[in-house]
Amino acid sequence: MKKSAKIMALALAAATALSLAGCGSSGSQDGAQGTQATTTGETAAKEGGQDEANGGKTAPEGATVLKLGTTVNEQDSFQVAAEKFAELVEERTNGAYVIEIYPNGTLGGERDMLESMQIGTLDMGIITSGPFINFSSDMGVLDMPYLFASNEEAYAVLDGEIGRELLDTLEDSGLKGLAYAERGFRNLTNSVKPIQSAADLAGMTIRIMENDVYTASFQAMDVNATPMAWADALTALQQGTVQGQENPINVIYSYSLWESQKYVTLDRHSYSTAIITMSASLFDSLDADTQQVFLDAAQEAAEHERAWVADQESSQLQALKDNGMEVVEDPDLASFKEAVQPVYDQYAEYSDYVSRIQEVIAGMK
Repeated sequence: MKKSAKIMALALAAATALSLAGCGSSGSQDGAQGTQATTTGETAAKEGGQDEANGGKTAPEGATVLKLGTTVNEQDSFQVAAEKFAELVEERTNGAYVIEIYPNGTLGGERDMLESMQIGTLDMGIITSGPFINFSSDMGVLDMPYLFASNEEAYAVLDGEIGRELLDTLEDSGLKGLAYAERGFRNLTNSVKPIQSAADLAGMTIRIMENDVYTASFQAMDVNATPMAWADALTALQQGTVQGQENPINVIYSYSLWESQKYVTLDRHSYSTAIITMSASLFDSLDADTQQVFLDAAQEAAEHERAWVADQESSQLQALKDNGMEVVEDPDLASFKEAVQPVYDQYAEYSDYVSRIQEVIAGMK
């Protein structure tokens, strides 16, 4: 790390956050809720810090221990990305930095964790795309419906100039976006009937992420769009207070949604990223070489996780069928795209980004 003054500043920020514990905002996205993190960049004691988050592993003597949170369980693709990221960082810094992984919302909901990173009381997290619009309005362009038709199109944009430009807009909010891992293409499930076209959704109550673009997209299809945190959504689905939800196949599988949902429609209405995110104050305190290690490790971990998701998807889809879910694999996508077209007019501020994204995609053909 750089000058001791910066380390002292981080320590003071942590102390301030401790005095405010319990006053953070509620969590908002796909994952269970938990308590807010209270430490940043802890240095292991000389006898070696005990890393309870990583199966009792002991950090090397003198290592700086960083905490990384997610809101999902250990079977989720986020855990795959987190473990690979931690492995690469420790290896490439010769043990100088060790990353502890805290899944299951242990360190808070996704918005909680982003706010903790802002003030320097949490080091890192892997966060779904939904809440980032609250920290950089430009990030909302990635939530536009049917923006990408394939994973390859998404990767070409996210791993290129536009993707990095969007991540850099987070710095004004005290966040450092390192790389885009993957949540994946989002699909509809419900407990009422098969959904073949946009018209079939009219009047249904569907849980969505707490994101204005998602709300506008589903309202355009005459859906009773109900934004809520994922932990609350699981209860609502079980109780039948909402009829459906939208998520990638890996989430539908990981959370055994066949227990409350009968029908799946593979409409792939939005490609959802999972951003490996770091406290900007912590990133800025690192020397240039170490910063590059974190950036490169994050990108490699993201690509590793994407490959894992692709490898798992077909077997997970089959598991949904084996557990009694009826899957509509070839819905009338034209009807969905037509229904959500007004969203592009409503969010005209994204028109420049949309045009640039379309140019990148056109260049692939």
